[in-house]
Amino acid sequence: MTDFEQDRLRREAEFHDRWAEEIDPDHALVDESFTSVTAMENDYILRVFGDVRGKRLLDYGSGASEAGVFFAKQGATVVAVDVSDGMLAAARKLADHHGVKLETRQVTGSRIPADDREFDLVYGNGVLHHVDLKQAVPELARVMKPEAHGAFVEPLSYNPAIEVYRHLAKTVRTPDEHSLSFASISAFEPYFREIEHREFWLLSLSVFAKFFFLDRVHPSKERYWKKVYTDAPRIERWFKHLRSADEVLLRRLPPLRYLCWNTVIHVSQPVQAR
Repeated sequence: MTDFEQDRLRREAEFHDRWAEEIDPDHALVDESFTSVTAMENDYILRVFGDVRGKRLLDYGSGASEAGVFFAKQGATVVAVDVSDGMLAAARKLADHHGVKLETRQVTGSRIPADDREFDLVYGNGVLHHVDLKQAVPELARVMKPEAHGAFVEPLSYNPAIEVYRHLAKTVRTPDEHSLSFASISAFEPYFREIEHREFWLLSLSVFAKFFFLDRVHPSKERYWKKVYTDAPRIERWFKHLRSADEVLLRRLPPLRYLCWNTVIHVSQPVQAR
């Protein structure tokens, strides 16, 4: 690992250690981030993964592992990995709060702290745009079983409105993160036989305008990706129509995916697992 990569790992760990101090298990969005009307990406991933009972699942770049706790509640055996020791401590507290168990392992370099072919499922949300894909992708393939599936929620770099949002929210983001392009997904091609991606948040992105102009919430004060879950009950009646419209538009006019906020990358059949 180069000095630059070590410095980046340190900066990420320090940033997320500070964030971990703010996390209250009583208010962590475990079920909401998978079951609310705004949880479009995770709803799709649940359909991709299917029944997780008895499966061994890696929560990659877990943070406080809200996702890991959710999957543990569904019967998966979960291992949460992250660069931040503070976040892993928060993950253990959150698991205790929900009455489930998960194992935590700290990332200290480019290698995932896991055995070859250890996992049936790999989940990641907002982590790939923090790492070097050339190092991360072969590691993901290494730890996945031959029949394993991986799914990763990541922001895209095309929509100018989202770029403005990112600029306004720079105090609650790390300086080393970079949203993905569709070309970035090609990094998976040497290591997985099956790769697909699906995009989300087109017209539904108007909820960000509501937060900023009507609710007067600045993105440097409150993370919008979290607010879409906390506010879901209040906006459900009209948001579900935007969600349906997005599904129709993106199916009929695929180029509109360039204006979406997030993509879900779904990979399977890792080459390294032969």
